[in-house]
Parts: sequence; structure tokens; C-alpha cells
Amino acid sequence: VRSVEAWARERYGEKDFPMIVHRLDQSTSGILILAKSKAAHYALQSQFIHRTVEKRYVALLEGEVAHKSGTIDLPMRLDYDNRPRQMISSDGKQATTEYEVLGIKDGRTRILFRPITGRTHQLRVHMAEGLGNPILGDRLYGKQSAGRLMLHAGELSFTHPATGERLRFTCTP
Repeated sequence: VRSVEAWARERYGEKDFPMIVHRLDQSTSGILILAKSKAAHYALQSQFIHRTVEKRYVALLEGEVAHKSGTIDLPMRLDYDNRPRQMISSDGKQATTEYEVLGIKDGRTRILFRPITGRTHQLRVHMAEGLGNPILGDRLYGKQSAGRLMLHAGELSFTHPATGERLRFTCTP
């Protein structure tokens, strides 16, 4: 399987900076952001750091979520004894996720997330440990109940680093 990084190198050549700005877990589908210049990479990274990039994800969860919408605000850190797992911990970094239930069918919940912060495995941990409903197919925090992780990066909005135009990209799951 060819990676996005390999594809970008083939298309744009070797760069002296990391092209990938927005990364996804290997098993997550959806939208990525790549920079074509060092200046663009810096500007886009700055937008992520200052939380001006809007991200929306869709997932299918095991079980039925009780509340139709809400905010999960649970700090997280690396589980040093079980890498690469992350864990909820009072000494972790702030992690905030807003969610909205889109529908429930056959004992599963389709849900929309808006991560406010961008911690490693944030959505996966917040669903499994915060809501008690792991993402379907999540091998680390749930059960291997699907062929793959049912998590999709469906929308990204950010300001173009050169034109200043606000851009919105969507990708249907």
C-alpha cells in the first residue's frame, strides 16, 4: 500500500520540509492537508496550533449513545505501559470534543464530532472512555467488530496561506 507521503514525493518531488500538515490515524479515512511550500506549511501549522482550523468527523459507534449532543472535556496523555494507547488522566493535556448524534440503527450510533483540540487518538478515547461507546472496528479502544475503523474526516475549513480566502473541503464517507 502506497502512503500519502510517497504519493506527494512522486508528484511534487523531494521537499526540505514536511508536506503533511493534518495527519490521520492510519485506519481513518477522509481529508488530509498537504503544504506545497515551507511558508504554507508554517502558516497552516499555525492555524492548527491556534485552533482556527475547523474539523468535522463522522463515525459509527458500538451501542446507542444516551445524549443527542454534548461536549466531552477529558484530559489525555500517553499510556506509557501500553503504547501507542492514550488514556484519560488528570495530569494529561486538555482534550475537548463536541458531538451530535446523527442517528441510531441496529444498536449502533452514527455520530458527528467537532474536535476542539487535536490530541492523538482523541476521538477514539473520548468515545470509548468518555461516552462508553467505542468506534466500530477500533482495535485499540473497542472490539474488532468491523473490517476497519469506522472513523472518517469529513470536513476541514481553514484560511488559504497565500490568498487569505477561507476554504472548506468536504468528503462524504
